[in-house]
Amino acid sequence: MKRIGIIGAGRFGAALAESLSNAGAEVLLIDRNRPAMQVASDFCTALQGDATQPHVLEEAGFGECDVVVVAIGSNIEASMMATANCKELGVLHVVAKATSELHGKILKRIGADNVIYPDRDSARRLAHSIANHNAMDFFEVSDGYSICEVDVPEGLRGKTLADADLRRQKGVTVLCIRRAQEDPKKPRKVIFPDASDAMLPGDRLIVFGESKKVDSLSK
Repeated sequence: MKRIGIIGAGRFGAALAESLSNAGAEVLLIDRNRPAMQVASDFCTALQGDATQPHVLEEAGFGECDVVVVAIGSNIEASMMATANCKELGVLHVVAKATSELHGKILKRIGADNVIYPDRDSARRLAHSIANHNAMDFFEVSDGYSICEVDVPEGLRGKTLADADLRRQKGVTVLCIRRAQEDPKKPRKVIFPDASDAMLPGDRLIVFGESKKVDSLSK
């Protein structure tokens, strides 16, 4: 069982702690806010403390965590100090939340192994879904590359993957097809297709490729 440390019990940190706990991870959450810790104690080990103080994190056991997520956003100085403290404790993998590109660059320089931008990424996903009516879900895998769930474009309905040749024609790869079942109450079944499988009306494609090419397909 992985032991995950989370610093900061705002909306992001608390939701992450609860989700990880529900998934079976051992979660250690710390924040200076006593009421927030009392709520979080229902689903994880919640401690009140100041993560900018190295001895507080050490005594709380963060040095033994497999991964620590620094979920402090608004207080940039505190997020930097907490990140540096975790690396000083020898935490092998530190993930830090950033609120701006500059904030992210600083976190990288002081030792964060991964920097995430949850507010920016959520906004991008929402904007993509609004702007591209065929796109059900979207997220960036890395800079310039994305995975997206799209309706089968009208001109491709009934065609096999071989006939559509989306990799050559559109520059995207179909990872799987999500197809509705006869009983509409049942979840869509997932099909890992081969070249002879046809894309039916009502199917949804999970595709991967350069973000601009994925955008082009979803439009």
